[in-house]
Amino acid sequence: MVATGPSQAAGGMPLPGPRTRMHVWFMRACAGIVVWTCLVQLFAVGHLWRRPRLPSAHAGGGAGSSSPPGAWNPTRVFVGRVGGDAALPNLSIRTQEPPHAPPPQLPSRIYKSNGVLKVSCNGGLNQMRAAICDMVTVARFLNLTLAIPELDKKSFWADPSNFEDIFDVRHFIDSLRDQVHIVKRIPKKFGPNASNNSLVMPPVSWSNEKYYLQQILPLFNKFKLIHFNRTDARLANNGLPVELQKLRCRVNYHALRFTPQIEALGNKLVKILQGRGAFVALHLRYEMDMLAFSGCTHGCSVEEAEELKRMRYAYPWWREKEIDSEGKRLQGLCPLTPEETALVLKALGFKNNTQIYIASGEIYGGDRRLTALRAAFPKLVRKEMLLDPEDLHQFQNHSSQMAALDFMVSIASDVFIPTYDGNMGKVVEGHRRYLGFKKSILLDRRKLVKLVDLHENKTLSWDAFVSAVRQDHEGRSGQPACRKVVIDKPKEEDYFYANPHECFVNVTDCNGPGNSSAVG
Repeated sequence: MVATGPSQAAGGMPLPGPRTRMHVWFMRACAGIVVWTCLVQLFAVGHLWRRPRLPSAHAGGGAGSSSPPGAWNPTRVFVGRVGGDAALPNLSIRTQEPPHAPPPQLPSRIYKSNGVLKVSCNGGLNQMRAAICDMVTVARFLNLTLAIPELDKKSFWADPSNFEDIFDVRHFIDSLRDQVHIVKRIPKKFGPNASNNSLVMPPVSWSNEKYYLQQILPLFNKFKLIHFNRTDARLANNGLPVELQKLRCRVNYHALRFTPQIEALGNKLVKILQGRGAFVALHLRYEMDMLAFSGCTHGCSVEEAEELKRMRYAYPWWREKEIDSEGKRLQGLCPLTPEETALVLKALGFKNNTQIYIASGEIYGGDRRLTALRAAFPKLVRKEMLLDPEDLHQFQNHSSQMAALDFMVSIASDVFIPTYDGNMGKVVEGHRRYLGFKKSILLDRRKLVKLVDLHENKTLSWDAFVSAVRQDHEGRSGQPACRKVVIDKPKEEDYFYANPHECFVNVTDCNGPGNSSAVG
C-alpha cells in the first residue's frame, strides 16, 4: 500500500497547497478590483457626456438660473406688485432652504487654451462688476484662460481693495469651471521680463463677438498673454448670441458673490431695516465726485461750484471745456438734488412715515443739504445710523466694500429709486428685473426738473404737479420691456445690465419682426 502525502488525496488527486490557495484568492481579488474600476470609469464618462448648458430662468431655480440641479441658491426671492401707484407693495418672501448635502461640483470644461487674458478693471464697483461679466464672456468665446481680474486702485476713490477683498474667489472659480478656466494669478512664464510674449491694449468699446474673433483672437498667435488695461463697456449691448448674453447674466447674478464678511454685514443691515417695516432704497447720487465729473452745480453756492470745478480739473480724464450746469440740468443730465428729490417722492405718493435708506456715499454739503429731505421723511436712515461703528470699521476707507453693502440693501428693498442713471442705478435695476421685476421707479429727470421749476415759480399748482409727475411715471417701474436699440449709436442704447431681457422667462420676443425698439 502506498502512503499518500499531504498534497495528494486518497484517489490520487492532488490537494491544493498553501501557495496554490493564495494564488486563487489573489486572482479573485484582482478580478474584483478590475470590475469595480470599470464601473466607476463608466459612471464618470457618462457624467461627462452630459453636456453642461446655461439654464435660462431667473433666480430661484427656473429658466435663466445657472445653478446645477439640486444646488442651493441662498438668494431670497421677493415677490411683489409691479406698476400701480407708488405706495409700498405688499410682499411675500420665499426663502430656499439648504439641502442636507452640498451641491455637486460642476465638471471642468475641457478645451485647449488659446492664451491667457489679463484684465484691469476701471471705475467704481458696479462699473467693474459689469466689466468682469463681459471679460468672462470674451474668455469663454475665445477659449482663453482668464486670470482673476485686477480692480481699479487709481480712480477718485483710491480704494486699495483686491478682487478677493470684495468677491468670493473660490465660488467665482468653481461656479464657472464648466465654462472658463480661471487662475488666481498669471503663470510665472509671463513675468516682467517676458514682454515679448505679452501685449497691453484696451479693446474697442461696444464691440460684438465678431470683433473679438477677427481682431483679438489672431493676436494670440503672436502674444500668449494679452492685458486689457480698460474694460468698461467693451462688449456690445445688443446683437450678441443669446448664449453669450445668458453667460453675462450667469456671471453677474450667480458667480459674483460677495465675501462672507460683506454678505454677513449686508444681511444684518437688511434684517434691521425689514424689522422696522417696508423700506425704500434711495440711491441719492449727490456726491462730490459725481458733481465734479458732471459739472452739475444746481443748488450749490458759488464757493462750492468753484471747489467742484477745481476738483474736476485736477483729474486729467475728467477735464473738459467749460460746462453749462443749467443747460445740462434741463437736458436731464444731472442727478436730482436732495431738495428736488423730496418734492418728487411726495408727489409720487410716499407718506412722511416711509422708511427711506440712503444708498450712497457722503452727500455733498452734508446734513445741510439733507434738511428738506429729512423734514419730508423723518425716517431717513443710512448704514452708519443702523450699525455699530465696530461693524463698519473693517470697511472704512474701502469705498467699493461700502458700496457692496448699499448694493445688497438696494437689491432687497421694497422699492428702489435712483436719482441718476449711473452704473449702480443701472446694475441694481437689472438685478431687480432678474429677481422677478421688483419695483424700481426710474425717474425721468428731463421732465421732472421742468415740473419742479414750474411748481417753485408758482406757475404749477401742487395738485397739477402731482398729477403730471404720476402720469409721467406710470410706465417706469421696471416692468418687462425690450431694450432700445439705436443703430450705430451704442452709447444711446439701453444698457444691457439694466435690462438683460434675454435672461428672463415669459418676456415678449424682442428679436422678432414686431420689435419696435430699434431706432434708425
